[in-house]
Amino acid sequence: MRDTLPLLEAIPFPALARGRLDTLQVNVGYRCNQSCVHCHVNAGPNRTEEMSGEIADLVLAVLARRSIPTLDITGGAPELNPHFRRLVRGARDLGVKVMDRCNLTILSEPGQEDLADFLATEGVEIVASMPCYLADNVERQRGKEVFDRSIDGLKRLNALGCGRDPALALNLVYNPQGPSLPPAQHALEADYRRILGGEHGIVFNNLFVLANMPIQRFGSMLVSKGEFEGYLQLLQDAHLDANLGGVMCRNLVSVDWRGFLYDCDFNQMLDLPLTRGAKERVHLSDLLDDTIDGNPIRVAGHCFGCTAGQGSSCGGALKEAAE
Repeated sequence: MRDTLPLLEAIPFPALARGRLDTLQVNVGYRCNQSCVHCHVNAGPNRTEEMSGEIADLVLAVLARRSIPTLDITGGAPELNPHFRRLVRGARDLGVKVMDRCNLTILSEPGQEDLADFLATEGVEIVASMPCYLADNVERQRGKEVFDRSIDGLKRLNALGCGRDPALALNLVYNPQGPSLPPAQHALEADYRRILGGEHGIVFNNLFVLANMPIQRFGSMLVSKGEFEGYLQLLQDAHLDANLGGVMCRNLVSVDWRGFLYDCDFNQMLDLPLTRGAKERVHLSDLLDDTIDGNPIRVAGHCFGCTAGQGSSCGGALKEAAE
């Protein structure tokens, strides 16, 4: 895997500071049942990193101590972590909103037959990867049979009320196929509704449009094809200062499987830990007695992926969300 960090650190980005923390985004492990081309985590079936029960308990303790309203669980395929369901139940018992970054095919993996029912019963907001409404495009990015399994997963979630019941949100996520900016979120969402609804009877709440980050597996591919510099220039040329106020790192903190903190999931994958004063690597346990509000955010060239064009965050486009 080519290390793109030295290239990214050479590119200046506007200074940012954190606001009030309202989302704990927890990566419970890098193991996944898929190996997607665009994956910035470099997740896959052979990854062994996995959050322990002790750190999962610490997540719940921090949620309670700091009254953080949202827990955003990601991976890998987060559902493969043996403590995933206990973490979900514990957070819901605290009255915390829980989001699950789900790849949909996990719903049909052996041993996960009751996963969809569990997510619906616990009132989990599902954020599901669905990079296109066409089978060929999905399978080019995510592997053979993924499209059909994803459609089956969406139908099962719909049958349980997800995407239909106001209390059971089902959101989809789009990523471009290659080194290009994503199309306008609102227009693409209309296409998704028309085709997924018309051909498969699927309904959902929102489509989140995300830019691909030039790190890990996708960044390595860009370097190997000689497209890295061109893509970074594309992002820089499309940068809008207006998007700086809405970037996710202002109100979200990313937690890795060991409990260390990062300003965002992308910094986690680049091993750019959150620092505070003389502390070069802040741990989740530090949040039991301290706050990171107002802390400077670590930035580099990849941050243009969040501010280019309509902007990009874990909740989709920034510009359209503001409008």
